[in-house]
Amino acid sequence: MRLNLHTDYALRLLMYLAQHGGQASVDEVAGVFGVSRHHLMKVAQQLTALGYLEARRGRGGGVSLARPAAEINVGAVVRALEPTGTFVECFDRQTNTCTIAGVCGLQGALNLALGDFLARLDGYTLAQLAPNPARFRAAIGLTVPQDQTAAG
Repeated sequence: MRLNLHTDYALRLLMYLAQHGGQASVDEVAGVFGVSRHHLMKVAQQLTALGYLEARRGRGGGVSLARPAAEINVGAVVRALEPTGTFVECFDRQTNTCTIAGVCGLQGALNLALGDFLARLDGYTLAQLAPNPARFRAAIGLTVPQDQTAAG
């Protein structure tokens, strides 16, 4: 399984904000990850609509987490952003044209695998995606206050 680019950017944006500890501009985050500002803006808008981010417009504006990183479930984020309902053609009864649908075991196997994948992600919060916060912050160019380096 491969996450779509939208979900990938969303998870990166959320992780950045979790480690940033405050508000950041979309331009700033796009620059850190070398991604399209336009695409990241769409991601930020969707995450805001879903209640994961708070956004402030204008000078000094930006985005921040709407709740603590420990309360944001990774599986829930992926479910909200990924079109897993039609993982393969036979998952959608209305548009399915597969001649072996219903008589092969692939649909059941893929359905179980997808469920296992999402269940595994359900075991993680956003806060757990940076097991070594100091190294994560250094990798994304955030300065780490002296008192946090020993803890992270």
